[in-house]
Amino acid sequence: MTRKISKFTVRVEDEILKKFCYVAEYNARSANKELEVLMKRHIVEFEKAYGKIIFD
Repeated sequence: MTRKISKFTVRVEDEILKKFCYVAEYNARSANKELEVLMKRHIVEFEKAYGKIIFD
């Protein structure tokens, strides 16, 4: 099964990005993978509160 991987740009203050990269490295992840993990956790919490997200 092939997954489609999308790209997008995030604008963020330098200090926030540096701290985020520090946390990602601490967790032995790239900044990209760290963001993906956080996004997945956020979606899980959202779906617990509001129900499963379903696309047509």
